[in-house]
Amino acid sequence: MYGKMKEHIEKELHSIREAGLYKNERLIVSPQDAVIRLSSGQEVLNFCANNYLGLSNHPALIEAASEALRTYGYGMSSVRFICGTTDLHKTLEKKVAEFFGTEDTILYAACFDANGGIFEPLFSEEDAIISDSLNHASIIDGVRLCKAKRFRYNNADMKDLEAQLILAKEARFRIIVTDGVFSMDGNVAPLDEINILAKKYDALIMVDECHSAGVVGETGRGVTELFNIRGEVDLITGTLGKAFGGALGGFTTGRREVIELLRQRSRPYLFSNSLPPLVVNAGIKMFEMMAETTELQTRLHQNTDYFMSEMIAAGFDIKPSKSAICAVMLYDAKISQDFAAQLLKEGIYVIGFYYPVVPQGQARIRVQLSAAHQQEHLEKAVSAFTKVGKSLGIIK
Repeated sequence: MYGKMKEHIEKELHSIREAGLYKNERLIVSPQDAVIRLSSGQEVLNFCANNYLGLSNHPALIEAASEALRTYGYGMSSVRFICGTTDLHKTLEKKVAEFFGTEDTILYAACFDANGGIFEPLFSEEDAIISDSLNHASIIDGVRLCKAKRFRYNNADMKDLEAQLILAKEARFRIIVTDGVFSMDGNVAPLDEINILAKKYDALIMVDECHSAGVVGETGRGVTELFNIRGEVDLITGTLGKAFGGALGGFTTGRREVIELLRQRSRPYLFSNSLPPLVVNAGIKMFEMMAETTELQTRLHQNTDYFMSEMIAAGFDIKPSKSAICAVMLYDAKISQDFAAQLLKEGIYVIGFYYPVVPQGQARIRVQLSAAHQQEHLEKAVSAFTKVGKSLGIIK
């Protein structure tokens, strides 16, 4: 049987390559940082990691992880409710809740699991989920696992959201679900307006803060801080794998009773191994650092403002953004790959994004700024983008 399937898969792979959509992986042989080393030996500036606060290789987090490794061992070898819960896990959950101004937190192996395990335990055929059209794949998959009625509104379109809320008015419970920052465009969800509509139509709100936590808001507490509605959102999901250290681990934080029910019925929590203590202890240290200073957030915001303004001045088509994501629009998939390849020769590590990661005809290079970037890094990147952009006829 596999002979037939192999032939089918080979044809699929060939068609992906022919369409210019094949995704190659580059090998990194150094710690994640502003400057990284590839397997070829080339050192490059990294502008496409989720390392927003530059914490992925931070000495304090490495020491916290090492301390837990020595004290608690390598792994828990169990799920939480059997014998996979330590005092560290409970401390981290408390730290997350304090950071976001919520009542309780539940940890997962990744935010993909948090989003995949949140809807099915809470909503049934009687209920309605109203989801932004550009929400992350993990939210889409989580909704698919639930029997609730599904409604979708155009990205950040409040008129369409209100129309969908009206259509869902007969549901027992309604929940509006949105990314805080949409990862491919970098735009921020208008959570202030969403909050008004949620109150008007008696709906809950869930926000995925993966690309906004640590980044958006004066102290990095995300979109609820940005719009001054901290503590008003019912559910927040997020990750430790981006701004918060870049390792792994996800969480859902929010209303106490909801978190308690998720502990009883959320399948990724009940049937996945507990987070290893070294990751948890590094997470605790990270939240302690963020409670002490906003230095990293301030530097990230300065870097982002500088890079965006310089790229716009150079003539690039940039998506509007209030995050640390700068989408350089190229529209053509092949051009995005050629652009990224030429930038690598200039010492700038970025990736071209194209279908199916973004819609057809919306190829771009997603630049992600970091607090770890120095001024000379930013200047070199803008200079390289300008050089390659002119050589490919993207800018004049």
